Amino acid sequence: AEPFNDPRALKADATETTYAMYYSVKKAIDILADPEFVEMNLVTAPGIRNETLTQHLVNVCEDRGDALAIIDPLGGYQPSSDIAGTEKDRIATNHVNDITTKMQQRAINSSYGCTYYPWLRINDDISGGSLWVPPSVAAIGTMAFSDKQKAPWFAPAGFARGGLSRGAAGFPVTNVRSKLTAKERDELYEVNVNPIGSFPSEGIVVFGQKTLQVTPSALDRINVRRLMILVKKQVSRIAANLLFEQNVSATWDKFKAQVDP
Repeated sequence: AEPFNDPRALKADATETTYAMYYSVKKAIDILADPEFVEMNLVTAPGIRNETLTQHLVNVCEDRGDALAIIDPLGGYQPSSDIAGTEKDRIATNHVNDITTKMQQRAINSSYGCTYYPWLRINDDISGGSLWVPPSVAAIGTMAFSDKQKAPWFAPAGFARGGLSRGAAGFPVTNVRSKLTAKERDELYEVNVNPIGSFPSEGIVVFGQKTLQVTPSALDRINVRRLMILVKKQVSRIAANLLFEQNVSATWDKFKAQVDP
């Protein structure tokens, strides 16, 4: 039903020479590698969970130095396009442990990536129905909402800017695939997976804003990384307009006058 989610493409031994869909996604990510060719500050490939491909997406963003990758973790849940059966059959018995174990094994240490869990139920305004979508879909919507409400350096989480029941994703989110306990949310957060919680009174909310950086620093938070991305882009644009000008005080004064504000 969804060729890019074919289980064969999720296998660790899939390569661009052995599976066409893997090659297609790898090629699409490669196209994004040149910041002079593609302008972006966020990127995601919803539903792509092959760990080599999602790692490649993070690596491309880190190499560019001006974008944040939102990836979907492998494990926990398999959508109907992956396997048949009931929804209960598609959720791993120890789904949170499945996610945390896989993330620990991956040991990603990059502030240019982030991930969320669990999957979400949304209303499809086009078809009139509803469907389960990977968490990256709501995550990128929440960041856009946060940018519009405040700025990239405000945390895209919490009830003010991460309230999915209140429309923060840009579309109606009606349910979570798995309701996480406080303990499960903590376990996910410890391995840098941002939990999406469901509360009786407040509704569904993004309850974390960690990047995939393991090393403790300010950059293990999404809002700080996105602030740095914004600053780097702005300074780069200003500097580009001064290329080939004389290396004299007047040029430096002009540069600083535009950057300092």
